[in-house]
Amino acid sequence: MKGGGTVTDFEKIYSEYFDSVYSYILRLSGNRQTAEDITSETFFKAMKAIDGFRGDCEIRVWLCQIAKNCYYSQIKKQKDILPLNEDSALSEEGLEEKLIKADEAERIRNALHKINEPYREVFMWRVFAEMSFKQIGSIFSKNENWACVTYHRARKMILDKLEENDNEK
Repeated sequence: MKGGGTVTDFEKIYSEYFDSVYSYILRLSGNRQTAEDITSETFFKAMKAIDGFRGDCEIRVWLCQIAKNCYYSQIKKQKDILPLNEDSALSEEGLEEKLIKADEAERIRNALHKINEPYREVFMWRVFAEMSFKQIGSIFSKNENWACVTYHRARKMILDKLEENDNEK
């Protein structure tokens, strides 16, 4: 797209990567409306910035980075996003079970934010974007093995943080 891509080119990008970006944000936020809003914002920002895309990474990775930044900006603006779907009370699971899951998701997100980079980033790419270790390694200019080891260390750090928090209660 560098050097003046067309609207049609961007439409192709939109149709090819919309589901990936939406799924990534849905997993990250646990909220459909948030995922829809952030995905729209992501593609709006990407459309404005596409001429600056250098091609240092896959376009999907670039879009997910924009989406992640949009999501974290929104969290800073609204501290209390409860990861429940709007139709949660109508689902087969009871509201109590949904609240327990929401609480657990919030605990995991809090633990995730307490670990350092690159562990946090690798964990997020693996879990929320469902990227392979090879893809993650290439983002960091490392190999597949590095990404795998880093992911498992991040996972252990998160579990340790959750255990620490449980022991403090």
